[in-house]
Amino acid sequence: MAQPRKAVALISGGLDSMLATKAILEQGIHVEGINFFTGFCVEGHTHAIRRPNADKVKRNNSLWVAEQLGIKLHIIDIVEEYKQVVLNPKHGYGAQMNPCLDCKIFMVKKAHEWMEQNGFDFIITGEVAGQRPMSQRMFTMPIIAQESGAEDRIVRPLCAQKLPATLPEREGWIDRDKLFAFSGRSRKPQMALAQQWGIEEYAQPAGGCCFLTDVNYSAKIKDLFAHRPNRDYELDDIMLLKIGRHVRPRPHFKMIISREEGETNFLEGYKKQFIWIKTVSCSGPLTLLDGQHITEDDIRLAAQLTARYSQGKHLSEVLCRYAIPGQDAVEITVSPVIEPLAEWLL
Repeated sequence: MAQPRKAVALISGGLDSMLATKAILEQGIHVEGINFFTGFCVEGHTHAIRRPNADKVKRNNSLWVAEQLGIKLHIIDIVEEYKQVVLNPKHGYGAQMNPCLDCKIFMVKKAHEWMEQNGFDFIITGEVAGQRPMSQRMFTMPIIAQESGAEDRIVRPLCAQKLPATLPEREGWIDRDKLFAFSGRSRKPQMALAQQWGIEEYAQPAGGCCFLTDVNYSAKIKDLFAHRPNRDYELDDIMLLKIGRHVRPRPHFKMIISREEGETNFLEGYKKQFIWIKTVSCSGPLTLLDGQHITEDDIRLAAQLTARYSQGKHLSEVLCRYAIPGQDAVEITVSPVIEPLAEWLL
């Protein structure tokens, strides 16, 4: 009897990877999913924190997709390894800080390593030719296959008939005629296929959740790198970039100011790591100060800005409390800043 073939599918949590995996499952292939945790793609993270988003669904879409498909999902932490992709992308950035082509090469490379270590035969991705300007174009797909080391063991079921036959197709492990020829940016073919297969619920059709494509987030991460000569970052750094109002009143420090109760509660968990400021005489935000060599004058300015975003912004004086890590809290009375300079806002 022929040896049963096994495939590992890159599961993003979006519709494309869901359909691509389903297409191979329909052919009787054993499939397991893999999802790489970079820290930049955290579904439900801000929705879970902010109170105005309380009614939004909070779930890990990759886990949810795997459950719907009935496959096992392996979630692998690559935060440290992924730093070089973000900091030094060989193929450059997209419109923002998104190193899409380098990212895809890295993900497929890691999936190929996992495939070989675990005795699997090929890789499935949800890519569609012409869908994205950097990583999903006809001429970039061979680059991904070559530089990742996957070569012709990477199958793209949704656009396979637009591409040369891969090893699994040539060897008869899968039937090429049962794959698809989708192309371009329209998601209508994918949504029609989902309907055909009885898939009624799925994440945003475009899939993905990468904050590096977001204009506001990219501005904040550029600022982070600009003020750290070694451009090193930790997971906490990139998580905090998603939270609050970010203000840099002076080059050596910035403020992270909560915008509502959920963000305040989240930032409470960082009070032992950062200088913090909170209004006392009126309701207001919690502020963290991120930087080095922060002086008492810096803290006073930060307190004035914190007061500006409080219920006491129209008062002549607001009482605040602040603390330096490892020291007792101190109270300070300040006059709210009338309006922060535009160049301070990130």
